Amino acid sequence: MAKVLYNLSIYLYQWVIGLVSPFNKKAKNWIDGRQNIFEHIESALHKAQSEQPTPLAVAWFHCASLGEFEQGRPVIEAFKKEYPNFKIFLTFFSPSGYEVRKNYAEADFIFYLPSDTPANANRFVQLVNPKIAFFVKYEFWYNYLHTLHQKGIPAVSFSAIFRPNQIFFKSYGQFNRDILHFFSHIFVQNTLSESLLRSIGVTQISIGGDTRFDRVKQIADAKKDIPIAEKFKAGQKILIIGSCWHQDFTVLYPFINRFGHDLKVIIAPHEIHRDEIAKWQQQLQHSSVLYSEALNGKDPSQAQVLIIDNIGMLSSLYQYAEFAWIGGAYGKGLHNTLEAATFGLPIFFGNKVYTKFQEALDLIAIEGAMAIDNTNDFEKYFMPLFQQDKLREDKSKRIIAFVEQNLGSTQQVINYIKTLGINPPTQSPQSL
Repeated sequence: MAKVLYNLSIYLYQWVIGLVSPFNKKAKNWIDGRQNIFEHIESALHKAQSEQPTPLAVAWFHCASLGEFEQGRPVIEAFKKEYPNFKIFLTFFSPSGYEVRKNYAEADFIFYLPSDTPANANRFVQLVNPKIAFFVKYEFWYNYLHTLHQKGIPAVSFSAIFRPNQIFFKSYGQFNRDILHFFSHIFVQNTLSESLLRSIGVTQISIGGDTRFDRVKQIADAKKDIPIAEKFKAGQKILIIGSCWHQDFTVLYPFINRFGHDLKVIIAPHEIHRDEIAKWQQQLQHSSVLYSEALNGKDPSQAQVLIIDNIGMLSSLYQYAEFAWIGGAYGKGLHNTLEAATFGLPIFFGNKVYTKFQEALDLIAIEGAMAIDNTNDFEKYFMPLFQQDKLREDKSKRIIAFVEQNLGSTQQVINYIKTLGINPPTQSPQSL
């Protein structure tokens, strides 16, 4: 009965998405991206096969969205380096992942994942015929995993994290527990996840940490110089507000207005809305400059606030700052704290939606981050760090050590794959 209800829920979800798609861009992308998808997949595979003499060897990576892709990326790239004869088949569930990364150069095929119906799962696995499949963090699709399991195709979950309140650990969660047994191996982020899984009889597990640490280290090592940010800094300390939402700015702008001219501030909005940015500028009592204005010749060093009105440079901007506020925790959820942590920045964020992010809890535990309730709360914790360089530097060293201690998750996954004896076929397609 649970399986029947699960499949009905998948069909119902498709129906609801289709119903709202004329009025919702994300839903429309979700529907449009899956139109004739099997024909598109078959065509892409056929073209790739026609260009090589041996059968395709495919490794399938599935990510729900953009955040999971960033966790999966270091494993994708390490796998490609270790197994250069494999083709990478990358799927996304959400438009927010697919639409941003549909041109990712390290994947040979990039598609939306067809809905997890029994027919779709069977057709997809038969068509793609992966030698191995990877699911990042939270992806537990019954029909896909069941089909892989039946066909003897290894399925690996990595950077997974589990909590006691999840359905797997409820008395009525047997169907969901069954899904976990379809994995060949599950790499979990922490000891709590390991203990929870062992308590329900899931034993093909090990603690593998979070591959995002490897990813943010890659990003930090590849950081780009941003001359405008360098000129804006002009030898002063910088607070960077990364992935800022209006709720974050509402807490921070009274503090910025009170502070005076000893601190410079970079604001990088999560989304670029010109009207909202204009309103923020009106609320600021200090001079501000848009990044686009600085590109066109306006001197950024004369402003106290630099507003980044583009997407894509935040990870490199952290190198110019001494402090970071990471947005989202007053709303849908905290954004990426690890990119700032890689540079050793003391981190602040809202105190509403952050507890499901293990890295945030870990940073708080080492006193590298602080969850903030309101403007006065922020000032209370920020000012000692601003005024006492030794205090800030000690905290920075602690944060960098935390990041370095958590590197290496990607290699653990690769080491496990080597034990499976995964190799591409050597015969020509015609001779098979």
